[in-house]
Amino acid sequence: MCGIAGLAGADADRHVETVGAMGATQAHRGPDGTMHAAAMDGRAVLAMNTLLIVDPQAMPGPYLDRGTGILLAFNGEIYNYRQQAAAWGIFLGHRESDAHFVLRAWAKLGPACLDGLDGMFAMAVYDPQAGKLSLARDRLGEKPLYWRLDGGRLAFASEVTTLTGYGPAPLVLRPEVLAIETPVGVDTPFQGIQLLAPATLLSFDIATGSLDQRTYWSLAGLQPFTGTYSEALAEFSVVLAEQVPLRAPACDFALLLSGGLDSSVLAYLLRPPVCVTVRYPGQDRLDESKIAARIAADIGAELVVVEPDPTDFTEALPHMMSALDYPMGNASTFSEYMAYREIAERGLKVVVGGLGPDEFLMGYVRHSLVLFGPDAVLAAGMDAYKPLAAKLLHAAGRELDPAEAVTRLVLRGPDPDRRIRDLIATATERAGDDLARGLTLADLATAWRPLVMTSDKLASAHALERRSPFLARELVELSYRLPADHKIEHPAEGKRILRDAAKALGLPREVWGSRDKLGFASPVPSWLNGELADWADTQINTALAEAPATLRPLVEGGLAPCGRFDRTRMQALMTAAWFYGRTVKAAA
Repeated sequence: MCGIAGLAGADADRHVETVGAMGATQAHRGPDGTMHAAAMDGRAVLAMNTLLIVDPQAMPGPYLDRGTGILLAFNGEIYNYRQQAAAWGIFLGHRESDAHFVLRAWAKLGPACLDGLDGMFAMAVYDPQAGKLSLARDRLGEKPLYWRLDGGRLAFASEVTTLTGYGPAPLVLRPEVLAIETPVGVDTPFQGIQLLAPATLLSFDIATGSLDQRTYWSLAGLQPFTGTYSEALAEFSVVLAEQVPLRAPACDFALLLSGGLDSSVLAYLLRPPVCVTVRYPGQDRLDESKIAARIAADIGAELVVVEPDPTDFTEALPHMMSALDYPMGNASTFSEYMAYREIAERGLKVVVGGLGPDEFLMGYVRHSLVLFGPDAVLAAGMDAYKPLAAKLLHAAGRELDPAEAVTRLVLRGPDPDRRIRDLIATATERAGDDLARGLTLADLATAWRPLVMTSDKLASAHALERRSPFLARELVELSYRLPADHKIEHPAEGKRILRDAAKALGLPREVWGSRDKLGFASPVPSWLNGELADWADTQINTALAEAPATLRPLVEGGLAPCGRFDRTRMQALMTAAWFYGRTVKAAA
């Protein structure tokens, strides 16, 4: 975890102090130093917040290749950098890191080097000979990168609020935020500021002011796996055992261990010294701490149990929203925040979590509802999901097309212009005739962004690097290519191939045989209708008294009581806390 910021333009060197200030606003992302440097021709200034993981004694960035003048600001980790350095004939000194490798790879191969990088990253590369600034982001968007174009200059940063401080950026309430609690695509709540899309290379020509963007990787074109299930399981198990351990840092680290399948597999493959789980006393439905304790004991790890209470939520909310930059829907936001805080207090720098299998191996109940139908899911004993299944049962006897079914299941608010419906339809069409692959692409287009963004931003707010080993390129591509029945064969048992791999690894039956998915869900929605109801009403009403018309629709919905799993009130509170941030008030 690091941070990057900067700008490029004909007069960039006149704005060195501005870039220095941009870097300083996100200094929490790099506790080992924040520095900035101007390019040799003065047409770009890059800043970098450095967190040293690979080598604690390494020099912080930005990094300069003196032979070509190329300047690099880099955020992330390249896990295969030593192998690729050997393959490409790139020399690395004893104390040099993956950032030095990327710098020399770009000098040697240019943007073509992106195809060989396996890792999580956001980078800015300025080439004075070409007069171009290039921005690039990893394949699945683990590391954020925002940009804006103003007055012939392109500015960029790891955090959107860094760019709102660079210049005016009026608030814009995107319709998708009301529909699914998050912006989609490259949109942000600030006019003129965009998120660089995952797997995208942006090039800015300083002389002409022209922009070019291209996607350098895509799942949609991958060929389906054609072997038997036994062959698939064998290949999957090998890739899993090879790729996951490559994501283990050389230093001590913590694993987010919910007790579910994904995090338990990581525990057995990575053997972390510390495991952290979150438990809410009195919430037995959400409690998997007994299984987490069993897993931690099996691998000889220390288990840290965090037990947040309602007061913790009221105290944490302002910092959570400051870290997130803007509201986004994620059921585990508060639990993750509290886990990261505990990990940071222990002096660790790296935290590992289990993002990925649910999206790529059909781990969500909504996948089962689309693939098997609501009647089959309820008949399989998934009664707790009747409210979700009811969204499809209300189809008045007519059969829903997959895009319509997915849309009904993901919507949390109005979609009058059918923007979400069209987004999902486009995603499923790209997958051809394989509905499971279409569901993965629909997830990546809608619910995925807040998951990876909250993981990075909340961890970064505590000066932690967040790693997600299941997002290894080879593992992701293989998982996507598998036929649907390799991923799910029974309505209550998604992630079939991962379950079987876990069984072979020796994990307990209560892990690979479990039919329910809990993760780090929290009881916050219940608290907001219970012991925190008066506090929540006060916060929401106070915000409504000052909030501009732009934000009122997000806040007003929180005044009505909500169900146990309805996040409307929490979303309204997050919006209220967000508005009280100085930057947002100024933009409004």
